Amino acid sequence: MEREFVFRNEDFERIRKLIRERAGISLTEKKRDLVYSRIARRLRVLQLTEFSDYLDFLEQHEDETQDFINALTTNLTAFFRESHHFDYLSQVMLAGQAGTKRPFTIWSSACSTGEEAYSLAMTAIETFESWTPPVRILATDVDTHVLEQAQAGIYGMERLAKLSDRRIRQFFYKGRGARSGSARIRPEVQQLIRFRPFNLLMPKWPLKGRFDAIFCRNVMIYFDKPTQYSILSRFHPLLSEQGLLYAGHSESFQHAADLFRSQGQTIFYPVRSAHLQRSNA
Repeated sequence: MEREFVFRNEDFERIRKLIRERAGISLTEKKRDLVYSRIARRLRVLQLTEFSDYLDFLEQHEDETQDFINALTTNLTAFFRESHHFDYLSQVMLAGQAGTKRPFTIWSSACSTGEEAYSLAMTAIETFESWTPPVRILATDVDTHVLEQAQAGIYGMERLAKLSDRRIRQFFYKGRGARSGSARIRPEVQQLIRFRPFNLLMPKWPLKGRFDAIFCRNVMIYFDKPTQYSILSRFHPLLSEQGLLYAGHSESFQHAADLFRSQGQTIFYPVRSAHLQRSNA
């Protein structure tokens, strides 16, 4: 089929190399058409006619890097996706806060348009039956466009379709007039979350302290095994003694068994001597 822009095999290979270097994403041959459609949008914006011209532009203009990453990032998410994680987290939060004064800390490391982070906040509010639960959430993503949507907290009603009427009434304000058909998350929910841009492949992670839960779901599938291991090795020291890593339904970390072991239902604990002693008891 004739295409709008010239797209050679060497262009595809350059794109694969660049996105691997800059975001850690491994693109297979099956992604060729997706790459064309996503990057073609940037060619139209920049009024270019060939992919090779765009790639030359990208390598000469550092400020284009973020748009390049944003174009190739897939952001499929939903409120309370893989709901068993939130049910389990509720139990862990209650147990973790017993007898302690420090907040329970959670990192949503690929928060996309915010549904995961807001689901975490809603879970915390419901668990502690308070608008000000002892919970703090960091929500990050490499895609700055979706972060802007997440911070706004405004969603079409179709995005809330799987939420119960009770949750919609409790946690959202429905739009009226010109905003009919959309809903905005309540500020009491937003105040529990800090949204920040973050690239899991950056050389140094500017993070302090330890997390009681790290959510990194349906992200590792885009990385090759060495990159997965590298990221997991950096998650490991950031988890508290009883901290847990929550992964996507199709993700397994058998190649990193020295770092994480499965606790069931795509929930993993960091391998430490205390854990190993309990498992061998």
